[in-house]
Amino acid sequence: MRRFLPDTFTILLVCTVILASLLPAQGTFAGYFGIATNLAIALLFFLHGARLSRDVVIAGMLHWRLHLAILLTTFGLFPILGLSLGFLPEWILPKSLYLGILYLSVLPSTVQSSIAFTSMAGGNVPAAICSASASNIFGMFLTPLLVGLLFSVGGHGGFSWNVLGQILLQLLLPFVVGQVLQPWIGNWIRAKKTLLMPVDRGSILMVVYLAFSKAVVEGLWHTFSVSDIAAVIIADTALLAFVLCFTMYGSRLLGFNKADEITITFCGSKKSLASGAPMASVIFAGQSVGAIVLPLMMFHQIQLMICAVIAQKYAAKTAHRITEEEADEAASPA
Repeated sequence: MRRFLPDTFTILLVCTVILASLLPAQGTFAGYFGIATNLAIALLFFLHGARLSRDVVIAGMLHWRLHLAILLTTFGLFPILGLSLGFLPEWILPKSLYLGILYLSVLPSTVQSSIAFTSMAGGNVPAAICSASASNIFGMFLTPLLVGLLFSVGGHGGFSWNVLGQILLQLLLPFVVGQVLQPWIGNWIRAKKTLLMPVDRGSILMVVYLAFSKAVVEGLWHTFSVSDIAAVIIADTALLAFVLCFTMYGSRLLGFNKADEITITFCGSKKSLASGAPMASVIFAGQSVGAIVLPLMMFHQIQLMICAVIAQKYAAKTAHRITEEEADEAASPA
């Protein structure tokens, strides 16, 4: 039963939304808080760059078929599915919330949870580390490009080179600096994971608070009903379920072994709140980001709960198979 309960970070996200609803950031305070948020985001991506070992990247690149399958799912299948939800009438899925789902569909995969679930299920962990990390690196370029492409197809705006430049300056540059300094500070940062975790989660909470503060001031909770939120939850769940089935059975049809199947299933089905929230504040600067981030926050919790169950089922099957193999070896004549 505990696997269905929200984790600490999800509880903090909910509390942040409540705080923004009751005490939204406004005026001068909002301006200074925005500057602090931008600095926290830059620090977050610097740490991501400093943590990632180059040996892991080089070793993982050798398994190109697996990485290609994951990247095509993350930046190919997901956006197509997100775009198809645009055919739903607006009385079922309001336009602003649909744009949030469309935005989450073009985001990169998670890093921490993809690796954790792959490890728990007995998958190819080194490949998961490389693939999830590569997804986030490519996402710095592909996400703003896909936002421009898909939003222009739906008549919601187009691509902006200025936005891409801001992404590169605010996110990619700190990441590259972290990678350059990685040989000297990488081991220390990886050893201080628990100490530096507040930077990861704190920067996301700051983005969420700022985004929802602006949205609340503009009347977010007066715009959407309970049925609107329910529609987002159903759409998020259906999107995740389709991709999970596609990656699981598709990897088998492509001839991947069980360990690689697990890696493709978990890395290909995730969407990163850690990257998505900061990117939203840059890509949609000057707009109401609250409705954009809301579907992503819901998807974050849904993917954690569903994938935790799947990972445990994979682990149980692996343990059962190993037990049977050991029994067969014990029963066979020497």
